[in-house]
Amino acid sequence: MEGFSKNFTSATAFYLLLVFLCICINSSIAINYGAEKASTKFIKTSCSTTNYPSLCFTSLSSHTNAIQTSSRLLAQTALSVALNHVALTSSALVRLSKAPGMKPREVGPMNDCLEELTDSIDELKRSMGEMSQLNGSPNYALLISDIQTWVSAALTDEDTCMDGFDGKAGNTKNVVRGRILNVVHLTSNALSLINNYNSLHG
Repeated sequence: MEGFSKNFTSATAFYLLLVFLCICINSSIAINYGAEKASTKFIKTSCSTTNYPSLCFTSLSSHTNAIQTSSRLLAQTALSVALNHVALTSSALVRLSKAPGMKPREVGPMNDCLEELTDSIDELKRSMGEMSQLNGSPNYALLISDIQTWVSAALTDEDTCMDGFDGKAGNTKNVVRGRILNVVHLTSNALSLINNYNSLHG
């Protein structure tokens, strides 16, 4: 009987421990779900003020954990996404420029475009470096001004790349303009979110 009592007590303790663990896990899931839902709503609301809100939301909605509900982290993530897409686009256009079938009249604009994208990547990287220093910096005004200038310059470079193919016919023009238009929109959204952050914290 004593053995049964001990076994019963052990079983009860184990059961209670399982119940406690389940409660903790469910609470954690509920908290995480609530935080993710709040972040998703924050991103959607913030993106509604950009020039391309749908693209803004789809490009950032998978980064809720990184963004949370911080306008600074939102702007920083949007900048990172833009930089990543510019780099991928540049690599894709390098491959395209080396593919057979490139027409002589497209070679010049393609080379110019790749140069513009290299400048854009450099400017966005510099902006990312400054963004990481913004929080609580005594040089906030100078840093945010530099960031806005560099991202604006990157946007201009991307536009210039695309403009180089104006009046050109053929598949290369369509491929380039399609890819560049996407990074132009992403960079434009990043700049809008940076400006929004500055208006709140400047």
